Amino acid sequence: MNVGEWAAVITAAGSILGGGGLFVGRATVRAARATAAATEAAARANAAPAQQAADLAVLQATVKRVDEENGSLRGRLLRLESLVRAFSWTVDELYRWARDPVGKPPDPHELVQEYNRTGV
Repeated sequence: MNVGEWAAVITAAGSILGGGGLFVGRATVRAARATAAATEAAARANAAPAQQAADLAVLQATVKRVDEENGSLRGRLLRLESLVRAFSWTVDELYRWARDPVGKPPDPHELVQEYNRTGV
C-alpha cells in the first residue's frame, strides 16, 4: 500500500470511529438521563415513608394537644354548669322567701358563697 491508500484508510477509519463516537455519546447521555431518573424515583420512594412518619408525628402531637384542651374545657364547663345550678337554686330559694317573707332570708348555696368569696 502506498501513502495515499494509507491516508484513505485512516480517513475512513477516523470517520467511522468518529461517527461511532457520536452514537456512543448519544447513548451515554441517554444512559445518564435514565440513571438520573431512576435515582430520583428511588429517592422519592425512600422519602415517602419518612414523610409519612413525619406527618404521623405531627398528627399525633395535634391530637394530644386537642385532647388536653378538651379535657380542660370539659372541666371548666362542668364547673360552670354546677355554678349556674347553684345560682338557680339560690334565686329560687330567695323567690320563695320573697313571696312569703317569714324569718330571715335563706343563705346562698355553698358554691355561690365560694364564688362570691373567690370570684372563681
